[in-house]
Amino acid sequence: MNNQKSLHNSQKTDSKERFTSKGFILSAIGSSVGLGNMWKFPYVTGKFGGAAFFLLFIICLIIVGLPILLAEMTIGRGGRGNASVSFFNLSGGSKYWGAFGLLSILTAFMIMSYYSVVAGWTLHYTVQSFTGLLFEEGSSYKEKFESFTSGYWPVLWQGIMMLFTGGVIVKGISGGIEKFNKILIPGFLIILLVLMFRSLTLPGAAEGASFFLKPDFSKLNAESALVALGHSFFSLSLGMGCMLTYGSYVKQTQSLGKATLAIGFGDLLYALIAGLVIFPTVFSYGLEPGEGVGLAFMALPAAFSQMSFGFFFGGLFFLLLAIAAFTSALSILEVPVSYAMHKWQWSRKKSAILVSILCFLVGIPSALSVGGVLGDFAPGGKTIFDWMDFITSYVLMPFGGLLVTLFTGYVWKKAGDEAGLKGFSYKAWIFLLRVVAPILIVCVFLYSVGLIQFT
Repeated sequence: MNNQKSLHNSQKTDSKERFTSKGFILSAIGSSVGLGNMWKFPYVTGKFGGAAFFLLFIICLIIVGLPILLAEMTIGRGGRGNASVSFFNLSGGSKYWGAFGLLSILTAFMIMSYYSVVAGWTLHYTVQSFTGLLFEEGSSYKEKFESFTSGYWPVLWQGIMMLFTGGVIVKGISGGIEKFNKILIPGFLIILLVLMFRSLTLPGAAEGASFFLKPDFSKLNAESALVALGHSFFSLSLGMGCMLTYGSYVKQTQSLGKATLAIGFGDLLYALIAGLVIFPTVFSYGLEPGEGVGLAFMALPAAFSQMSFGFFFGGLFFLLLAIAAFTSALSILEVPVSYAMHKWQWSRKKSAILVSILCFLVGIPSALSVGGVLGDFAPGGKTIFDWMDFITSYVLMPFGGLLVTLFTGYVWKKAGDEAGLKGFSYKAWIFLLRVVAPILIVCVFLYSVGLIQFT
């Protein structure tokens, strides 16, 4: 009975919308280019050796990130359904693999609930910057950020972001996700290039570019290798069902191997340009490059306030962050929406609306825990927001990625046929998935939770 139900679901997905070749690659790049690329990647690159770390990151992307990316997309297209259905179908009806697939759907749902909070911040700061309100004299930018997050405004902006994201998901694949990514991703690149040109022409910009791009191999060590591995995994949105779900909308004529390379190149290109935006600006105005979230919402506004037409360039920067957040949010929200559509046979509109509302409600505690009324509730020294981030980013996502490698490497025997790989390329891919990637993912997990430490 379960097998019959699985086949029914699989057949149903075969008639759904499909990405065009270009639309799929742009949408997948949009998924991978998120908020982390705009400050985390430049920061860790500078911290661990500049161009030397960037080279290490590329190597890790090749041996871990891209093989898992190809595996996720292959499972999605081969299973022709959401994460749970695809694992169930391709494993021959194993309820255990179906349950593991359901875990990635839960991961995406949890990430969306708090990711929309930060995405809402970017919308608020975009409006504040373009209107000039952000740069009015008075309190410091740290105080402005703390004042904003201490109230209920973050909940409103979180709701607006969920409304935008859910509204696009309602319109489907070709009319929604693909259509918007075809506009937003090229727009994202144009804004990046404008900001890069402005940053590189600032006084002292050369020092910032040197900090980002000058190789310093003395800073490379075991810790930097694990950081590079971890970022290569997270930068491609792996382990939470996004690429697997997008893969289920890919046509059989699409070359998944070529798509994987294009997505990886796009992710690298955007991260590289982002670094050439951040570091010249940071060094030109004497800021601290290691402030993380504070760099974007507290430190950089101070730099824009001193810059000619700072309100405009500041607005462009936060608009850039908002677009990055939005394109990633589309892929994240589609994961639970796709599940709801096939689990309960709901329409796309009903699924998108209900899942969006539920994500919004679950995310409210996170929105109110960053300096808000729930800020003092911090069991184990972590706020609700911090716990949601820790559980998903450092536990569930690595676990989901590990399951993908083991499933593709050991369980699903026809993965090579679906991926379009033969001979040496297939053997190399399977070796990486069976041996190299699982070992490295476990190491990254142990490092992330503090079981591997460096002095």
